[in-house]
Amino acid sequence: MDGFTLDQIRIFLAVVDEGSFSKAAKKLNRAQSAVTYGVQKLEAQTDTPLFDRTAYRPTLTEAGRTLLIRARRVAEETSAFRNVARSLASGLEAALAIVLDPMFPMPPVVDALRAFSERFLTVPPRIYVQPLGAAAELLLDGTGVIGLLPLIFSDIAAFRSFPLLTINLIPVVAPGHPLGTIEGPIETHVLQQHVQLVLTDRSALTVGRDHGVLSRRTWRLADLGAKQSMLLAGLGWGNMPAHLVDDDIARGRLKVIRPTEFDAQAAQIVMGGAYLADRPLGPAGRWMVEHLSAAGRN
Repeated sequence: MDGFTLDQIRIFLAVVDEGSFSKAAKKLNRAQSAVTYGVQKLEAQTDTPLFDRTAYRPTLTEAGRTLLIRARRVAEETSAFRNVARSLASGLEAALAIVLDPMFPMPPVVDALRAFSERFLTVPPRIYVQPLGAAAELLLDGTGVIGLLPLIFSDIAAFRSFPLLTINLIPVVAPGHPLGTIEGPIETHVLQQHVQLVLTDRSALTVGRDHGVLSRRTWRLADLGAKQSMLLAGLGWGNMPAHLVDDDIARGRLKVIRPTEFDAQAAQIVMGGAYLADRPLGPAGRWMVEHLSAAGRN
C-alpha cells in the first residue's frame, strides 16, 4: 500500500459516480487508458478486485462496495483538510470558543450559530456553559474567546463589552409549597422560614456577592437546570429568569409569589457580550461580535 495515492481514490470514485471508465475519463479530462490503469493499480495494491467487468458496465464487487464507503470518507477528509488549511493560511480561526451564562436566552444564540455555521464552514464553535463569575473567568484565562454573560461580570477592565438584552428575574414556587398557598404580598419573616434556592458558583468574582437573597435558609446550586427541577419539586422558592419559567407558570407547575422586599427593577439583569481587549479577534470572532451586536440593537 506504500504507493497508494489520493489520485487513485479520485479515479475510483469517478468511475463509480459516472458508471463507466469512458465517462470517468471525460469528467477527469484524462485518457481512458489512464483511468483504467489507475483502477488496476489500486486493485493491485489492495489485492482486491473492485469492479466486475463481465457486464456491459463495470459494477462494484462486494469488496468494492465496502471500500467505497472508506474511499468517500478519505475524499471528504482530504477536502476538509484542504479547506481548513486554506482558512488557517488566510488568518481564519481553527475554532471559536463561546462562553455562555445559562441565564442567557437560547433563541438568539441558536440564530447566531446557525448563521455562523453557514458562513464559516471550517470553524467549529465550542460552547462552554458556566454561571455568573465562572463564565467571566473562562474568558480571563483564555478558555473562551467570546462571552455572553451578565454585564456586571462582562464590565471588567480587561474586557471589551457591549449590552445585548435584558432579562427579568421573578420569584416562583411550586403551587403545593406552603408559600404557594399565600395570595398577595409575603412578608420577609415568612419567607425566612422556608428554603430559598440560590444560583451560585465557585468563582472568586462572586465571593461575598448575594443578589436577591431574602431567606436565612438557602440551598446553593451552580446549575440553573437543577434549580428549576428543585423548584418544580417543591423543595424551596427562588428567583428565575422569566423566559425559562413562563411555560411552567402557564401550565400551573410554578406560581409567581410576591415578596414585599422584592424589587422588580433591581431584578432586571442586563446580559452582554465580552472579549479580552488585548486579544485581537479573528475574522470569525469579529463576525460573531458584529452579528450579536446587530441582533441586540433590533
